[in-house]
This record gives sequence, C-alpha cells and structure tokens, in this order.
Amino acid sequence: MVRRFFFQQELLGYVMRSIYLQNARLITRTSFFLLFLFAPLLDIFRFDLTTTQFVVFGFRLSLDLTPEWLSQATALDAGLRILTRFVLPLFIIIASGLYIFWRWGRIYCGWLCPHFSVVEMLNGMMLRWLDRVTLWEPSREVRPVWHRAIAFSMILVTAMFVAFTWAVGLLSYLMPPVPLYIAIFNFDVAFPQNVFLLAATIVFTLDFILARHLFCRYGCAVGLFQSLFWMMNTKAIVVSFDRDRAALCKDCDKDCEDACPMRLSVRGYKRAKFTCTQCAQCISACQKVQKDNPDGTLLDWSAGEKIKQVSLIPLKDVTSKKSENKKQSQ
Repeated sequence: MVRRFFFQQELLGYVMRSIYLQNARLITRTSFFLLFLFAPLLDIFRFDLTTTQFVVFGFRLSLDLTPEWLSQATALDAGLRILTRFVLPLFIIIASGLYIFWRWGRIYCGWLCPHFSVVEMLNGMMLRWLDRVTLWEPSREVRPVWHRAIAFSMILVTAMFVAFTWAVGLLSYLMPPVPLYIAIFNFDVAFPQNVFLLAATIVFTLDFILARHLFCRYGCAVGLFQSLFWMMNTKAIVVSFDRDRAALCKDCDKDCEDACPMRLSVRGYKRAKFTCTQCAQCISACQKVQKDNPDGTLLDWSAGEKIKQVSLIPLKDVTSKKSENKKQSQ
C-alpha cells in the first residue's frame, strides 16, 4: 500500500513537471511577444527616425556631447561620459548574453523568441488539421482534398495576419507608433511605409509557411551565435537520453521527435542537436509516454554529456537484445 502510494506520487510529479515546463514557456513566450509588439508604443525601446535618437524607458538616449558641453569639458570628462553611458552598458549586455548562450544554448529561442512562438503555433495547427508539421513531410493520414484545402487556407490566413502584425510592429520601432497606428486605421499610410508593410508581410508569410524551420536552423544569425557558444561548453545544459533504457523506445511511436519544433533527432548526442532550442517539448512528450513507468522519463536536462560522439539510438543493440530474450524464453 505504501509502495503504491509513493509510486502514484512519483507519477503525479512527472505529470506536474511536464505541465509546469510548458506552462512556464507559455507565460514567458507570450509576455515577450507582447513586449515585442508594444515596447515602441510604451516607449520602452525604439529608434525614432524623425529625431535619429534611441528611446529607452521614455528617455531619449543620448551622450549629450553637444558643442557647448565639449567646449567646456576636458578630454577626460568626454572619455568618462562615453565609457559610462555607452561602453560599459554595452559590455555588460554582451557579456551577460554570452554567458547565457554558453550555459544554456538557444534558450532565448525556446523561451522568448517571437519567431519561434509563431513556429510552434503553426506547427500545432498543421499537425491538427493536416497531420503533418511541415509541407515537406508526408501526411500519416489520408484526408479529403476539401478538408486539406480549407485547413491550408486557414493556416495561410493566420500566417498572413501574424506577418502583417509583425510588419507593423517592426515599423513602429522606427516611426512614432501612435501616428503610425492612426494612419493604418484610416488607410492613410505614406508610400514608403506602405512599401515596407507590403514587402515585410510577403516575406514573413513565405517564411512562416515554407521555411520557418529552415530559417531557425540555418538563417537566424542570433540562433547560430547561441549554438556556437553552447557547443564550446562541454558542461552546458543539454537534453540527455538515458541509453541504458533505450529498449523502451522500441514500442514508442517517436512522440518526442514529433514534438520537437525544430524536427531534430532528440535522442541523438549533442552534436546532432546543434540547433536545439531547449524548449523541452521532447521531455514533456517522453514524460507523458512514460507516465506509468516508475523510472520516469528517458529524456531530461543534464549538465554535459557522458559521450561526445555523434550517434543515434543504438537500434541494432535494442533489436539484438530483443532477439536474445526471445531465444532464452524459448
């Protein structure tokens, strides 16, 4: 009775941890997405082209190196102002970012990035309605043509709406937001802004529909930069696979790989997961599959790896062990 109670508590812990991970990501991604859209409107951060100045938390970011001030200041005063107002803040931001990349890899992508949020949203829509995550993957279930046409139309409209929202959001970082929103609402946007909105909407729509995974894996400079620093650290946090229990995967339908938004071989070694975003979708999927297993999930976060070589699941070993067990039972 006591053993059964503890087993149930352990199962509950696995389920709660899975729910907590993805709920935590939902909160961070949604908050950052809203910050991305409304930061210019709230004057949290933007670059005003009309005054050629950065606006940070409502203040005009300027070194105040006016001719009047320079005529009265010494070279030391000017150097200290540049050091304290520009060099040191920039150094702290870059150093903090590099440490985060070195320790956790693409955690910005998986927990904050607005583009990755769109990737996961469209992945979920395509998986539910088309039974595939990308247009390049075959559907596992044959569905009527009319069903696929309607589903794809809804996905396309969603992608276009998000792309237009992105275009407006990016333009608001350069133009005064309130006059821009009023002009869009009244269909009175100037020609240069119209060209930007149209071009950006088309580019983002094509990216979301056709190449969102390819962009994240190979086209995003910020993502690649994070991955490079992460690969340098042999003790970095990585999704590890319990290879001693790999035989349990023989009856699994690869839920962890289906859950991965980046379409990675999540049970491979670190080098095979160069573009891993630490989104923990694979961990949550494995926790659900192994919820009745007292030993728990086969995928989890760990510091570093025991073996650094590139390798996938030793399927041959699993098969050979299975055949040996059958021979022994006979």
